[in-house]
Amino acid sequence: MTTREEPPAAPLGPRIPPTLRPQPAGPQQRRATRRPAEGAVVDCAVYVGGERQEAVAPDDALRVAEERDGFVWLGLYSPSEEELGAIAARYDLHPLAVEDAVFAHQRPKLEPYDDALFMVLKTATYVEHEELTATSEVVDTGEVMIFLGPRYVITVRHGEHGGLTGLRQRLEEQRDLLCLGPSAVLYAVADLVVDTFVEVAAAVEEDVEELEASVFSPERTDDIGRLYQLKRELMALRRAVSPLEVPLQKLAERPVDVVPDAMRSYFRDVLDHAIRVRDQVGGLDELLTSILQASLARTTMADNEDMRKISAYAGIIAVPTAIAGIYGMNFEHMPELEWRYGYPLVLLVILGAIVLLYRGFKRNGWL
Repeated sequence: MTTREEPPAAPLGPRIPPTLRPQPAGPQQRRATRRPAEGAVVDCAVYVGGERQEAVAPDDALRVAEERDGFVWLGLYSPSEEELGAIAARYDLHPLAVEDAVFAHQRPKLEPYDDALFMVLKTATYVEHEELTATSEVVDTGEVMIFLGPRYVITVRHGEHGGLTGLRQRLEEQRDLLCLGPSAVLYAVADLVVDTFVEVAAAVEEDVEELEASVFSPERTDDIGRLYQLKRELMALRRAVSPLEVPLQKLAERPVDVVPDAMRSYFRDVLDHAIRVRDQVGGLDELLTSILQASLARTTMADNEDMRKISAYAGIIAVPTAIAGIYGMNFEHMPELEWRYGYPLVLLVILGAIVLLYRGFKRNGWL
């Protein structure tokens, strides 16, 4: 089965019309380095009656889909402004949606444009690590943008993960689902993204449990840096999961022109999974907050315990220091200076005072 084509270089279409909308704040998504001949098209196929047709060039795919009463699924990976501008002119995509797809760094959302939809999904992957440190990267995020029309679905992927090749192959085995049209691809992508969130949340939960065990272990540990870093990484996952509920709710409950009513039950299932993983991530965040507070409390208690020990030893040392200071003043008329047993007596008094103070501090838990 062909999963990648080397299409001829598409003619450069008009650049994306400029808009007055400010660009999204924050760093833009890293673009993958591609060979010049590779282009942004990962795969292009026409589906008729749920079956993939023979290979067709991206320039002719939409025309073939309209002639055969099917739809085209065009997969893009990190396209440039010129590459996506040419495709936008061919598929009559809205310039605002195209601008979002080029610059990325968008929130999960669903926007209707005439008879088309534009959806943004945040993707996430768990970064494996031998040991969680204060600088470990735990969650890596990317984006998938989806243009949905009556005869086409265009997926635009940003980031080093979240490939859709395996998804396309699995979906092509479900002919009944593909017969429902381009919205079946939208459902499959959303379902894959949410399932990945579940896997990432489960992996992060293991890190949380490991930190929890470390914080409450008998040994003295310093986990505040690791806890704060994991909380920051979990925040990135939360920003990907939480806003997804509203777009899925629209697809599951409201009539949409390019989404058949038969697809609503599928999106309701994805919505249910998204709500569950949202609650799971929220619970992990609250648990991390509690563990962080417990770690700070333990650190404070350990500092107080150290201060008690220092104070106790200082009190013990103060007794012989005071006695030695008195007898070190060398006055002529001091008691017991000329007594034969004066020196050992003073040493016994010092030793007795030290023993009594040590037992008292030990009994009170200061030592």
